[in-house]
Amino acid sequence: MLDRREIVKRACLAALGAALPWSRAVALDENSVTLPFDNGERRLVKYPQKRPMIGLTSRPPQLETPFSVLNDGAITPNSAFFVRYHLADIPYQLDRDRFTLKVKGKVERPLQLSLKEIRKLPAVELVAINQCSGNSRGFFEPRVAGGQLGNGAMGNARWRGVPLKTMLDMAGVRAGARQITLDGMDKPVMDATPDFVKSLDIDHARDGEVMLAYGMNGEDLPFLNGFPLRLVVPGYYGTYWVKHLDEITVIDNEFDGFWMKTAYRIPDSPCGCVEPGTAPKATIPINRFTVRSFITSVTNDARLEAGKTTKLKGIAFDGGRGIKEVAVSTDDGRNWTPAKLGEDLGKYSFRQWTLPVKLGAGTHDLRVRATNNSGETQPMQPTWNPAGYLRNVVETVRVTAA
Repeated sequence: MLDRREIVKRACLAALGAALPWSRAVALDENSVTLPFDNGERRLVKYPQKRPMIGLTSRPPQLETPFSVLNDGAITPNSAFFVRYHLADIPYQLDRDRFTLKVKGKVERPLQLSLKEIRKLPAVELVAINQCSGNSRGFFEPRVAGGQLGNGAMGNARWRGVPLKTMLDMAGVRAGARQITLDGMDKPVMDATPDFVKSLDIDHARDGEVMLAYGMNGEDLPFLNGFPLRLVVPGYYGTYWVKHLDEITVIDNEFDGFWMKTAYRIPDSPCGCVEPGTAPKATIPINRFTVRSFITSVTNDARLEAGKTTKLKGIAFDGGRGIKEVAVSTDDGRNWTPAKLGEDLGKYSFRQWTLPVKLGAGTHDLRVRATNNSGETQPMQPTWNPAGYLRNVVETVRVTAA
């Protein structure tokens, strides 16, 4: 007998399989949004398990979180969590009861585990941000190729699963292993398109923090966020967070697949940047987040009441050092006031902040800047690279008090 929860879950997956393969089957709202850069007009679209989201593409689905959601709390709801795919052949018809994860390659004991077996292993929980490498790409000047995302291709969740180290220890990694490769169930629709396979160094894979997650904010993973199993790589950009993960291979060489050797690379320089319009001399794979912060409680061109206290609110984060300070300027960066930091949910989480301000009549450029525990902070001027990655300039919101 199936309990009610299981019946609902299977019905939802059936609906996904029926509704998602073709863009015409996606329910579209009449509403749209205009992101704050050229050609930023976007439709709000509705997918199963999701509230209306900012639609970038439909095959495969790429959905951006409306930025206002990030003001509601440090944890991003599953229904509003952004969606990113590279390949259009998505496993809509997967059967959780037949799903298996394979661990193979340079191991003593190759594994083939069902989802039920994985969920019986000792579990851990971790709050961590998943941020798309191309988050905020639409703001780059000069413009660069790729998905023209605003600031909503990021979210923070409480993940539950099994440390990857546990799985690798069960398999028995052989001496001389250098990396693991990770492959999911989404596949290319054309033979010439390379499969989306990522790699991690073996020491990183076994650090105890990298996780095979099956839970998200107290529920099963939503289908579009990787059900039934995804990789969680705390502090690292979402390109490593492989969804629908079903194959881990231990190798004794450095993986040279397209998505590591050619794609998702940044300039090999301290800032990960080059002069606008130029090409880097050498590149490395993208890795940890840069330090970032945002004002979430007021939007650009908002009108506030002059002389009345307004409580500014926002979020800050980095790649795992943890946020030490957030400071706000109400005069375009000439003077800075420390904000009050909110609850610490862990070094990989959004850290909320608040600051009451009283603005006189006129136009004000509000700026926010975060500093992490290593002393790293945000630049006042944006940096640039050809792929549109790593944006972390001090953000500015212009408001009028009257």
